[in-house]
Amino acid sequence: MSNDYSSSTASAPQAYSVSDYLACVQVVMVNTTLPANIGSAARAMHTMGLSRLTVVDPKRPIDDTSVSHAAGGSDLLSSAMIVPTLESALADCQLVFAASSRSRHLPRPVVTPTQAAKIMFDFVDKQSTLDIANDNASAPSSSKPNIAILFGREDRGLTNEELAYADYHIQIDANPAYPVLNVASAVQVIASFIFAYAQTHAQTTNNNLDNNLSTTAQPTVDVHIRQQWDEPAITQQQLQQLTQRMTELMVQRGLADSEHLKSLPSRLSRLGSRLQLDQKEYQLLSAVIAKISKD
Repeated sequence: MSNDYSSSTASAPQAYSVSDYLACVQVVMVNTTLPANIGSAARAMHTMGLSRLTVVDPKRPIDDTSVSHAAGGSDLLSSAMIVPTLESALADCQLVFAASSRSRHLPRPVVTPTQAAKIMFDFVDKQSTLDIANDNASAPSSSKPNIAILFGREDRGLTNEELAYADYHIQIDANPAYPVLNVASAVQVIASFIFAYAQTHAQTTNNNLDNNLSTTAQPTVDVHIRQQWDEPAITQQQLQQLTQRMTELMVQRGLADSEHLKSLPSRLSRLGSRLQLDQKEYQLLSAVIAKISKD
């Protein structure tokens, strides 16, 4: 079956407004130290039209300093989700980005903020096309994708394990001698690129122009764009479950030592991310693993 969504027989993507695109994106702040930075990030988000904030295991809770730094974005603090683990924050996400100022162990593809925005909104469009083609028969409970951008601690950013959850790493062009931004400043910069791109993307899409933007400047980094197949993409929770099952199977079959796994789970997770699995493929692999485990 063809996956060519531009063919004359394919359904056209749903017309989304700028706010519709931005509503698919959540900012996830990990293990923040200062409540003021949460407030400053909320202000930056509100300025750029983002409204979904999740805070993972903050060292200090949202307080009056958060509210004072949030200014007009105080409503974001009221609706912010506070969760204990990054796994719970990303469980139903289908696409994950992480802000990182430098390359790490087992790196993911690195993109600029503008490239990240294009990947996000192309993914939203293709999910919309898929839902229309399938008449929402196999779509998740929410028809819009759930996309996350991770931001790390004030003093040391994200750990290698946390960065491994991301499909792409976002790097902001900065002074190479000191490319590290305050976490709220990083939120502001990345959000500004996303907001600017959302306006152009929504106008282009809604004018029924070429959705792949083939006439725009070529990216400076060779990246593999997240594809939308004939079934919805798997969530981060499903990817981690698959990684755990595969790791357990390799230990069971004597292909790995449970006491010395080293980077095996991270490599399996990266492999799953690179494969860009959909729901049917996830079910097939789960069935294969279950069968081999029993035999």
